[in-house]
Amino acid sequence: MIGAGVVGFSMAWHLQRQGHQVTLIAPDLETKPGELSGSQAALGLLMAQVYRRSSGRGWRLRQQSLALWQQWRQELAERGHPIPGRSGLLQLATTPAELEAQERLCQQRQQQGLPLRMLTGDELAALRPALPEPCLGALSSPLDGQIDPQPALEAFRRDGITHGLQLVCQRVVQIRRAQENHDQRWCVELESRERLSARWLVICAGLSSPALLTPLGHERAQSPVLGQAAELQLHPDDWGSLNWPGSLSWDGINLVPRPQGRLWLGATLEPERTTPEAPCDHAVQELLNLKGHAPKWLQRSSVLRLWHGLRARPSGRPAPLLEVLEPGLILASGHYRNGVLLAPASALWAGEQIAAAESRG
Repeated sequence: MIGAGVVGFSMAWHLQRQGHQVTLIAPDLETKPGELSGSQAALGLLMAQVYRRSSGRGWRLRQQSLALWQQWRQELAERGHPIPGRSGLLQLATTPAELEAQERLCQQRQQQGLPLRMLTGDELAALRPALPEPCLGALSSPLDGQIDPQPALEAFRRDGITHGLQLVCQRVVQIRRAQENHDQRWCVELESRERLSARWLVICAGLSSPALLTPLGHERAQSPVLGQAAELQLHPDDWGSLNWPGSLSWDGINLVPRPQGRLWLGATLEPERTTPEAPCDHAVQELLNLKGHAPKWLQRSSVLRLWHGLRARPSGRPAPLLEVLEPGLILASGHYRNGVLLAPASALWAGEQIAAAESRG
């Protein structure tokens, strides 16, 4: 397994549970928060049932992942590795078109037996702290929500190591097909010149994936997209009355309540709005003041820290890239904005591909 983001770690953990011996390789196994990796910048929003489509691969992956996160968190908690999370998601409509789309989606989901509903004007007015404006309406999804990415990574790591997961903190220089005693295997050459081999090789390396695959003739271009986030400390008079039904999504910005009156703000900056390496001062201020619409309670909060990270977006192909490229070679990358959400379903898919191939001999 190459790649140590939430997709790589969750996939390694899941394959272990299926009885596979797994080695996870990545140069950033000891990455600290604030450095440029997608999982480090994620807020962990689980937007599954508010997804606008009701069929297709994207819908299926989201529903699988939402159910698996519930099962996996319970299993990991029973093993002593709890993953904090918060149920509930409130999507705010800032335009009449958004409100109309929310109302249609709400009707569709209720017909499917899912508990989404539109909040009334009185319910919105009763929420504290006050919601950002403009807010023409809001769609509440109680089964969507948020999990904390860093504790999730640590839970997969610790439980994986307990059950035999091997970690190799090195950069992969090259991958190639090898043949040992008539057994087709994959050879991984590390920066130390050490070589590892395995029957199955899974690449979850995000933006580093194309450089490994191109020499093999697999063009899977991915472009960097910047995710930025901030942690704020709210004034005691504001956070003491917080009664939001979960996290908020407002005009592309996510607001996630945290313990002790803290709040996460996060957004994905498309390439035309910033450089790939770091957000500009204007983009940071736009996040902190909600594009000039920050309520008074947000204006009097204090900034505790800022961080950012790069996310991989496939070029010319839908996200994520889930493909068996050759016998024994799996690509699971390019999750774009949904790495945390789609990690369990991606792991399930990879396990199914391996099991199906092994059953065929």
